[in-house]
Amino acid sequence: MEPKHKRRVRYSGTHPKKYNEKYKELNPDLYPETIEKVIKKGSTPVGMHLSIMVNEILEFLDIQEGQIGLDCTLGYGGHTLKMLECLNHTGHMYALDIDPIESVKTKERLFNKGYGEELLTIKQCNFKDIDYVSKEVGLFDFVLADLGVSSMQIDNPERGFSYKKEGPLDLRLNPEKGIPASQKLQELNKTQLEQLFIDNSNEPYAKEIAKNIDSFLKTGRLIETTTDLYKIIEKSLSFIPVNERKESIKKSAARVFQALRIEVNNEFDVLIEFMEKLPNILKSGGRVAILTFHSGEDRIVKKAFKEMKNLGIYSDAARNVIRPSKEECHMNSRAKSTKMRWAIKD
Repeated sequence: MEPKHKRRVRYSGTHPKKYNEKYKELNPDLYPETIEKVIKKGSTPVGMHLSIMVNEILEFLDIQEGQIGLDCTLGYGGHTLKMLECLNHTGHMYALDIDPIESVKTKERLFNKGYGEELLTIKQCNFKDIDYVSKEVGLFDFVLADLGVSSMQIDNPERGFSYKKEGPLDLRLNPEKGIPASQKLQELNKTQLEQLFIDNSNEPYAKEIAKNIDSFLKTGRLIETTTDLYKIIEKSLSFIPVNERKESIKKSAARVFQALRIEVNNEFDVLIEFMEKLPNILKSGGRVAILTFHSGEDRIVKKAFKEMKNLGIYSDAARNVIRPSKEECHMNSRAKSTKMRWAIKD
């Protein structure tokens, strides 16, 4: 019996606006022309992720056939795919991802491109657990860690990563573990919130925003959605001159959501643990490249590489940060904040 034809999602107006209405963008293999148009406009199609600094990464890693590689943050699989292509159906790629939703989709996507389990092994785990992975499979010739949140996570309102879309205030990279941001807010007092926004995102209006969140929660109401939190941020910045207010609210909202995401997922502690374990999973001469997306991450990576190079653990490490090209930033606005650092095991 043939399956019933599934009608496309109906939407008002000439173009779909909501996430689940964008049926073409959510099926990139079926609508390549639409995807190309969206990317050429400098946007990322929903449900997709455009890999950043691919050429710079591959140039540094200098992947040779037969090598064993590790992508610590699989995501949409774009970087993994390019590294697999360099291996040319030899050697083996391992890839990690904490997200149980997206990793399954990516595994199927890469399998359909001809990369089955004989060439690619995907493990659902946090990249801080690289030591356990290495104990099981051995040392690696090259390692990549892209620390950014994937675009398909940001774009899906059900994940609660963006203030731009109404959804539950979740922010967990693995929604099956830990507590959502909405619950985390209830556990922190005004002083803790203020410090959180300063430490995790250098928020200039941390005091005002923390005060209003605290006042709101003390009335017995909950901050359950992304819109709930955005409205509190908006109210907190009402003292800013009208001609500057809109842009200031947008920037503060982005920083507050980032700060909460870092807290909910314990991202700084995870990164510090990862950097400590990293040299022990690399072969002699093994190469590692790391992409960071905000100053807190970059400081941790820079400090670890510098200290371990001084100790002779790394034979070389990037003296200066590498940035994406102007052309890439024009094609993908989400690349603008990216910094790449690298190191080579002694």
